[in-house]
Amino acid sequence: MKIFSNFESGNIQVVKADTANDIQLAIPVDNQTDIAQWFHFRLESTPQTPHSFKILNLAKSAYPEGWKDYDVVASYDRDEWFRIPAEFDGDTLSFTAIPECGSMYFAYFAPYSYDRHQDLIHSAQVHYACQLETLGQTLDGNDISMLTIGEPAEGKKNIWVIGRQHPGETMAEWFIEGLLLRLLDETDTVGRALIDNAVIRVVPNMNPDGAIRGHLRTNAIGVNLNREWETPSVENSPEVYYVRERMLETGVDMMLDIHGDEAIPYNFVAGSEGIPSYSKELEALENHFKQALLTITPEFQDEFGYDKDEPGKANLTLCSNWVGETFKCLSYTVEMPFKDHISQADELYGWSPERSAMFGHDMLAAIWATLPKLQ
Repeated sequence: MKIFSNFESGNIQVVKADTANDIQLAIPVDNQTDIAQWFHFRLESTPQTPHSFKILNLAKSAYPEGWKDYDVVASYDRDEWFRIPAEFDGDTLSFTAIPECGSMYFAYFAPYSYDRHQDLIHSAQVHYACQLETLGQTLDGNDISMLTIGEPAEGKKNIWVIGRQHPGETMAEWFIEGLLLRLLDETDTVGRALIDNAVIRVVPNMNPDGAIRGHLRTNAIGVNLNREWETPSVENSPEVYYVRERMLETGVDMMLDIHGDEAIPYNFVAGSEGIPSYSKELEALENHFKQALLTITPEFQDEFGYDKDEPGKANLTLCSNWVGETFKCLSYTVEMPFKDHISQADELYGWSPERSAMFGHDMLAAIWATLPKLQ
């Protein structure tokens, strides 16, 4: 029996693995932080034999409440990712797997590889209306890649969609893949209409360093990019610095920052209620967008989510707050679960790459429905 994490986004520590019925593991922290939550490893062992796993010390993890009612994600072929039931006692996550094959992968959520990321952005650029551009390099020397879809022209609105500021929230890039596939489908009238009437700039992976290293929330040196938007720097947060500079050049009429939430088992959005310039007009615009999304898909709900900031109390280091205040525009954080969207529960797959992609597909229609309302 062998356990590996010596691959892209791999992250696990083997505490004890002498027998299949007592495999004890721990989750290493993001570099230069105390944040531990993302795991990704491979088991190589005898098929059809029960293997009992315990992931230890989770009371000290970044989001202990995220383990309650959480089921582990697993795959044989790294294409289909299914759920394995797990139990959490407040410190230890326990689960049992009976491998059907000699090698089996386990992860916190279905990984989105850097190779797939490259395939996504380079297949997108083949579309006549899409351009791929490298805005700069990360601290590890990876590309900060942006897609511009649509020809800039007077009167066109500027829509921004970014994902994976927190790299372990891989559902964000699955979401963006679904959004891009619809946007660039020349037979889809929603995508064609958006390209005719707006310029859409997409950064599918804001944090490639963290993604490759197997981090949950931070870049190569342990910086949480979603706390850098007021004063980013090339030294600490080049990912935010270069994207923010381009936003200041182009302007922003609407922005969606795509994330995943460890604890809340629903899809929801978080708005800009606490920014100093929040107004009745912006509130009406937010409500219009949410109502459109509620009409389009049952995968969205607006009952459960984060507490709204008090007026004037928003943290302007967060992307959606900084963008909303700087550009006086509709600016939302979109959250998906690591567990399941329990109002539409799926016992076998939970919240999944496929559902994330379809949510991105449906989100495009909500953007189109909102476009005429943008000032």
